[in-house]
Amino acid sequence: MINSHPRGTNMQRICGTFLVLVLISGSTAFAAGEGPNVTAVACPMVNSSGEAVLARSGADGTIHLVFSLRKEPYYARSTDGGKTWSQPVAIVDRDSQKPGLEFDVWDMAVGKGGRVHVALGTNAWKLKLPQNEWGYFYASLAPGVKAFSKVRNINNKPSEGFSLAADEKGNVTATWMADKLYANISRDEGKTFASYVEIDASYNPCNCCTTSSTYAADGRVGILYREETDNERDMYLVLWDQSKNKSSRSRVSTTPWNINACPMTYYTVNPTKEGFVAAWPTKKSIYFARMGKQGELLSPAEIKTPGNPGMRSGIVALPSPSGSTLVAWKKENRLGWQLYDEKGEPAGEPGSAKSEGKGVAAVVDQSGNFILIR
Repeated sequence: MINSHPRGTNMQRICGTFLVLVLISGSTAFAAGEGPNVTAVACPMVNSSGEAVLARSGADGTIHLVFSLRKEPYYARSTDGGKTWSQPVAIVDRDSQKPGLEFDVWDMAVGKGGRVHVALGTNAWKLKLPQNEWGYFYASLAPGVKAFSKVRNINNKPSEGFSLAADEKGNVTATWMADKLYANISRDEGKTFASYVEIDASYNPCNCCTTSSTYAADGRVGILYREETDNERDMYLVLWDQSKNKSSRSRVSTTPWNINACPMTYYTVNPTKEGFVAAWPTKKSIYFARMGKQGELLSPAEIKTPGNPGMRSGIVALPSPSGSTLVAWKKENRLGWQLYDEKGEPAGEPGSAKSEGKGVAAVVDQSGNFILIR
């Protein structure tokens, strides 16, 4: 890895300019006070090839951002809606940096007290390192601390499809795939993780895709994944009650996709007041749907968006308190998005902006407006 740490960078100067995009549906302008705005702000270090990977919003409204700079993962935060950013912090500690070894961020979650949890993968397989080093790596940033914890391998098993869920009680679930669906659970804010468990032996995930996970209001973990049984690449939402070690699942995609190969796709699930919202690709289109608390599809079920996905590129569906949903995607260094109202109808025309990389970083602020980091 490149040992490059841009100390003393004037982040306020770099991120001082941003673009507000007001979406219009018919004669109705979705402006402040009437509906959600969509704002696209610059990624930190954008003039030095910074690439936004993903973002999360904390309970206090802070935007937590992971971005890549010269193939190294960095973290920054913003407390003013992305107008200015903190100094970047390297996610990978120096002792973990080895010649040729590259770390990529798969997911991030914000947990108890604003602690930031990060899931990482490496190219250890490509370097032909021992197979126990092909696993799920994890680091966290405690509130008020200036550096991430030392990166550590929490499963010591060849695996991928890493996702993270964290709640305000200090629980953290690290979900991953290795022919089947597994997870490691922490009850102490990620300080320690229990040995991995298989969630359900009947689940048969598409190994080269991913997982996405979140805690629901009732404490269950929702996990979105793609099946591969009989080459029917359907999307399922798993609801996992860890206290009873019981899980159930619901099929959330309705457009069939039979393909004799892993499509290598990414997708996301997020909680809503009613249950969940998720977005995923099927064939050459991006779909989203809203689900109830038991994973059942809510009307109008699966909704086709104007999005056209790239291979292993980011897709996000974000709900606002008003019931609207923003779906965003990345393809060929362009960020695209479409806003939907509470009925699942498009609210205005699709938007797009140039944005390097494959990640999609977006959050909902405390006013219910959407912020994209390009």
